[in-house]
Amino acid sequence: MKAALLLLAAQGELAIDVNQIGFAPDAPKLAIARTPDAKPRDWRIEDDTGLTVLSGKTRPLPADPRAGGHQQAIDLSALTEPGKGYRIRIGNATSAAFAVAPQPYRPLASDALAFFYHQRAGTPILARYAGGAQWARPAAHVGERVTCFAGKDQRGNIWPGCNHILDVTGGWYDAGDHGKYVVNGGIATWTLLNLHEWTAGTAFPDRAQPIPEAGNGVSDLLDEARYEVEFLLAMQVPQGTTMRMPVNQNDPSETLTFTPVDVGGMAHHKVAGERWTGIPMRPDRDPETRHLYPPSTAATLNLAAVAAQAARIWRTIDPAFAKQCLNAATSAWAAAQRNPQLFAVGDFAGSGGYGDGDVSDEAFWAAAELYATTRDPRFAATADESPHTGRLDGEPGWSSVAALGHIALGLSDDSPRRDRSRALIAAAADRFERERHDVAYRIPFAGDRYAWGSNSNLLNRAMLLRMAQRWSGEARFGAAADDSLDYILGRNPMGTSYVSGHGERAMQNPHHRFWARQADAAYPGPPPGALSGGPNNTSMGDPIAAKLKGKCAPQRCWVDDIGAFTMNEVAINWNAPLVWVAATAP
Repeated sequence: MKAALLLLAAQGELAIDVNQIGFAPDAPKLAIARTPDAKPRDWRIEDDTGLTVLSGKTRPLPADPRAGGHQQAIDLSALTEPGKGYRIRIGNATSAAFAVAPQPYRPLASDALAFFYHQRAGTPILARYAGGAQWARPAAHVGERVTCFAGKDQRGNIWPGCNHILDVTGGWYDAGDHGKYVVNGGIATWTLLNLHEWTAGTAFPDRAQPIPEAGNGVSDLLDEARYEVEFLLAMQVPQGTTMRMPVNQNDPSETLTFTPVDVGGMAHHKVAGERWTGIPMRPDRDPETRHLYPPSTAATLNLAAVAAQAARIWRTIDPAFAKQCLNAATSAWAAAQRNPQLFAVGDFAGSGGYGDGDVSDEAFWAAAELYATTRDPRFAATADESPHTGRLDGEPGWSSVAALGHIALGLSDDSPRRDRSRALIAAAADRFERERHDVAYRIPFAGDRYAWGSNSNLLNRAMLLRMAQRWSGEARFGAAADDSLDYILGRNPMGTSYVSGHGERAMQNPHHRFWARQADAAYPGPPPGALSGGPNNTSMGDPIAAKLKGKCAPQRCWVDDIGAFTMNEVAINWNAPLVWVAATAP
């Protein structure tokens, strides 16, 4: 029934989609009308008193199968008077309210970063920092001293376990579940740390955020990132450790063969429960036995890259911590060189796989970060010899991190490598910017396959676009990044702001075990600042998404439902680029 209603709406609707936060006074302003046909419509903008302040006629756009139906452009750029409560009207259709104000994205950036405090493990989440008593909760997974999983995985492989115990208390829960993953933690932490470097330390100064560390004289952005860096360090395997592991086996459907391997210095892939917990489930009530899961080369290189980046940043802030990070980075690098083909192939019942059969991009990224920090020519040579050194295929994601290596080199003072990496980022940004001209909703993504977490893919493109804007001076790149935010915040064919608490028609029911009001009224809804994964027409594996499969245009394959984990989950690696893009917006 829900899918049928969605299709009917696509065929006969009249609706107006606009960035529900609003715009800076001098910014370009575009809204999109969804109409039952291509006939132009008269539109007007009313202020919060009902007074018409601007009017015009819609401009029909070419048919776009990504969105379905008919779209028409509404150019609002002449609206420059600051104010709140503006609405666009076409006949009886009314847009969500929006504002015109200087620096409209500051509250969004702050709430998007606050998401990470809410996701902290191993510490109580306190009302005075969380924004209200409804989001407070007791500490969960405290004193998390765990050993390796031993026994059968879901494909019948028998994992032998290990002899060591690690204290991995802390860090961020990955998403709507209670697992903590090094590969997702790696890119999420890197993105926050890069924002610090990109803004020369001006983003989120001390006392900017409501977190326990505020007032310690260190950027609140770094304080939040350090909470995860320390967890990543704790996931490193003690030196001299031997485990029986599957070597050079990256097909999880095959029976695995285990051989003894020196895994000292590697990083465990994740820590999680034996089984998925139900919804709702406050993390301190989690009944599952938790384990370390086998180390992987991908996780190890994530640790090497992020620890090297952290060593560079904390060098003058906390030299002892910086030294600890650099030691961890170099030992992880050595362990990955010793074990270049330990893939995450275990099929374990209570956690996501995050498997990656090609870690050459992780190696390039780690070498680039280590070179940027140490200037050791051995790391430069490794980066130069990588198949990724002369190419950049697309935006970064947890399994495709070559762009992060190019960003590290692009920010370095090594002219040949810096210039080459900046040129590759600019070329990618040029491709992205050109794509928006083929899309009715004007986003820099012209594909028709929307992946799990598509909103984060778009924001990671926006991050590269902002970098290209600074390095090239071309305003069109920044405009394309702004278009991405417009889409995320409501200028999309769902008419929804995908960020909770930001917009009159914002996402309310993420797939999350604690922000679970839809499942149980005793639980809260999401705090402001959580980003939905967004439309997904490629891996519609949950029961809600399955009902839409083959029945929705790509940008419409989304439902605001707690059960729609392939469409409406939240995740640290999705919120991180939201922080980055919102914090750098004009």
